[in-house]
Amino acid sequence: MNKVATIILNRNLPEPTEALVEHIRHYDGDNTDVFVVEAGSDEENLSKYCTWHAAWDDAKKHGLRYARGMNYGLAQLWKEGIFSQYSAFFLLTNDTEFENRQTIRPLMNILEEHRRVGILSPCSPRWGERFLLNREPTKYFWFIHNNALMLRREFVEDICNHEEPDYMHFLFDGKNFRGYCNETELIAKAYVNDWAAAITNEVHVSENESHLLNKADIIKTESYDENLKLYIEEGKQWMKAKYGFKSHWYMQQYAKLFYDDFFKLRPEYHRFQL
Repeated sequence: MNKVATIILNRNLPEPTEALVEHIRHYDGDNTDVFVVEAGSDEENLSKYCTWHAAWDDAKKHGLRYARGMNYGLAQLWKEGIFSQYSAFFLLTNDTEFENRQTIRPLMNILEEHRRVGILSPCSPRWGERFLLNREPTKYFWFIHNNALMLRREFVEDICNHEEPDYMHFLFDGKNFRGYCNETELIAKAYVNDWAAAITNEVHVSENESHLLNKADIIKTESYDENLKLYIEEGKQWMKAKYGFKSHWYMQQYAKLFYDDFFKLRPEYHRFQL
């Protein structure tokens, strides 16, 4: 099996980024190559593991956020001709934290077992979804948080924009700057194209929110509360303009419609349905 490409997004916080890189290399070094996207970081705050530095004016001023940052990293792999060398892509924000054990190998084992899963996420001990993963440790969902997503290469190839492999268009919609419902849009695209999205309780993940709460000035972003307000306001405008939906509930029902259709076409996966 080919390796996984792990892409970590950083903006001006080299310490947690480097700790995450070193954690992955220690526990999963044989299973992955790690790439760090510097999303408009200042020169003095680049991680020592920097792979690509988004240093154009707009990136330096506003950052890239999740959608544009992951697009950028994936598009760079595509442009450099090494995209097809990987079986999957593990997309991480630098505030992601794992247990002191292997993460990537267990996730890849699950992808091997679940051949139609295109999107796979570890579960967080803080998520309500964990209560649905008692009898079956892996279930298929129509909504997943986006701080740690494993994407199967064939799934990405099915839905990515081959014509415009750049930070705005490759996989996520870069016009949705703060990422409101971008994971729901990705999941809907998965089910439309006969791929499933799953959460597993066999691997756990946590998000360290203290970085945004305490270091927003260093990251050069708004405060946590202001960022949340803009996330919703700007996201609703994007969603209304693109889909005509007035609420994220409509967006989730849109994804669930295709989720339900997936099991009608593939009844052999009913045991993994909620």
